[in-house]
Amino acid sequence: MSAQFAILVPVKSPSAGKSRLAGVADRAALAAAFATDMVRACLDTDGVARVLVTTDDAEFADTLRALGAETTADPGEGLNGALRAAAVEAAARWPLLRPVAVLADLPSLRPEDLAVALMAVARYGDRASFVADADGTGTVLYSAPTEAFEPRFGPESARAHRASGCVEIPGAAPSLRRDVDDLASLQAAAVLGFGPATMAALAPEPH
Repeated sequence: MSAQFAILVPVKSPSAGKSRLAGVADRAALAAAFATDMVRACLDTDGVARVLVTTDDAEFADTLRALGAETTADPGEGLNGALRAAAVEAAARWPLLRPVAVLADLPSLRPEDLAVALMAVARYGDRASFVADADGTGTVLYSAPTEAFEPRFGPESARAHRASGCVEIPGAAPSLRRDVDDLASLQAAAVLGFGPATMAALAPEPH
């Protein structure tokens, strides 16, 4: 598959951590590791030409740029506002690329699994499409042409995307659908296997 996609990744400042991961020693470090592994997987995916991260954390932006991603400032308009702004920015930088929003909290994401979903996006052409999360209620991936890019991430986002006329991409691999919000989903992601940054963040400290 030729490189035709710009992946848009919204990243909160890792200092905000993952508030629902109670019991994890350093939630900020873990949130940063999730995003690092996810961005690295995107950069290694066939069909991905660019990865554009939206973040308000300048230091972490430097870390992601060192991997090969590009960054843009978070406009402070919430998740969907950040993604809409990123889509406009991506169109200005790379007008021939299709914008695809993918959540950052996918520490088990495998490039080959994302590539399969992107092939489905390409097949649907100008229709908006999305991938539901493992629970079937949230959304982990959304794509539409720039002029129709209206993501609806948030509570019951899968239902909201369906209601807006988005095509649900069937059969997406578990590594793409497994977002991590709490300890139960962290354990489920562990079964799939973590990326190296997440493995390091979860490794017990030597005594």
